[in-house]
Amino acid sequence: MRMEPGDQTSGMAPDRGLVSATRRPRQEPGTGTQEGAPGPGAVRARRFLLCLYLVGFLDLFGVSMVVPLLSVHVKSLGASPTVAGIVGSSYGILQLFSSTLVGCWSDVVGRRSSLLVCILCSALGYLLLGASTNVFLFTLARVPAGIFKHTLSISRALLADLVTEEERPVVLGQFNTASSMGFILGPVVGGYLAELDGGFYLTAFVCSSVFVLNAGLVWLFPWSKVKLSGPEDDLPRGRNQALWEKTDSAVQRAASAHGTPASPQGTPVNKGPARLLWAEVLATLWGLRSLVLSALWVVFVVRLLMAVAVMLYYSNFVLALEERFGMGPRVAGYVTSCGSALGVLAGFALGPLLRLYGHQSYRLLLHSSMLTSMLLLLFASARSLDVAVACSVLLSFSTAIGRTCITDLQLTVGGVRAGGSLLGMGQSVTAVGRVLAPILSGVAQEVSPCGPPGLGAALGFVAVVIMSRNRPHSGGQGGDQLKSE
Repeated sequence: MRMEPGDQTSGMAPDRGLVSATRRPRQEPGTGTQEGAPGPGAVRARRFLLCLYLVGFLDLFGVSMVVPLLSVHVKSLGASPTVAGIVGSSYGILQLFSSTLVGCWSDVVGRRSSLLVCILCSALGYLLLGASTNVFLFTLARVPAGIFKHTLSISRALLADLVTEEERPVVLGQFNTASSMGFILGPVVGGYLAELDGGFYLTAFVCSSVFVLNAGLVWLFPWSKVKLSGPEDDLPRGRNQALWEKTDSAVQRAASAHGTPASPQGTPVNKGPARLLWAEVLATLWGLRSLVLSALWVVFVVRLLMAVAVMLYYSNFVLALEERFGMGPRVAGYVTSCGSALGVLAGFALGPLLRLYGHQSYRLLLHSSMLTSMLLLLFASARSLDVAVACSVLLSFSTAIGRTCITDLQLTVGGVRAGGSLLGMGQSVTAVGRVLAPILSGVAQEVSPCGPPGLGAALGFVAVVIMSRNRPHSGGQGGDQLKSE
């Protein structure tokens, strides 16, 4: 269902996305504006996109400086391997419960405020990490990052607010590419700093400084030069009209329960205390439950299966190459770097691929998942080092494509009206995979060094079968709906 000029829809919650209230003429793909010369509004929107790409780059640049050093540092503090594993898993457990809440919170309070809070709290976490001198402080320092390290999810939701549905996969791919560049450069800088006196503490401090710099950039973004919608703006709801009406009623009941009058759109006239804000967040999540059970379950199940499949492959990648082919860690690192570089190139190839597929993200996801599963199976059964290396490099390409397509599919099926909530749920599903993958990997390795990628291939084929038999219906707005002014 598409919005027609003059249609009025009530607001679930204040969405700070970059949207326009009326339908616009069809655009030239990739320009974010109407056919012809781009107007000043389109130029401002494009600059805003570039600013968000920089946020993604700095985020993973800072994180990747520290993450490779965490296991070494916690062991240097006297932690046993078991304690180190428990401490390491605490981050994933926190992400599991916080992703959906923080994503929904960003839908309610707006992208700018939530993005700033998440970046600054993450900066605090890495600053505390640099001051940790025992295992207790180290564990405590992981709490702020575990709860608030959702910069990339909120940025992707903001990107979905800014661009059209047709442009969204390409823009998300470019954002992933920019972020991946930070992940390639970060370990190099972190490895250099770690070799200095007090290297880990210096690295953590630099990482915290990068996050503070990132918060400053977000604060200085040209927010005033783009149209930020309020609750009174017309926002398309696609096929999920009934869902949002239920959500509006829940918000209205929450507002009445706290003694705060609600507007006809279901949004409290006065925000009220923090408890009303969280009541609105919980009401939004409650309204999403029917959408998850009816349409999004396919997307989330596929995301979980593919996430576990890829994590199983990476869980013993270096060990498998060493045991099967006698390859040392240094050469395995070179292979990983080559694969990461190809994953970056996948962001640039996404646009031509989508045009080849007629902008059908679902078909591209299906085929990329099939390719990923076949590469995992081929890697598990490879008898030649050349075949194993080729599979490893190509896997980076197929997984990068699949990761972007599954994100776009979540927004297509659920609609961008609650983009933060949907992307947060996706991150929670991935966090479940992070908990399951190490356990399954350990069991599979007991059978064979080829066990983890072989099991990953099996899970991938299950995901392909589910996608083939259960195609979700789109709940978002049409692809020719212009959302940037």
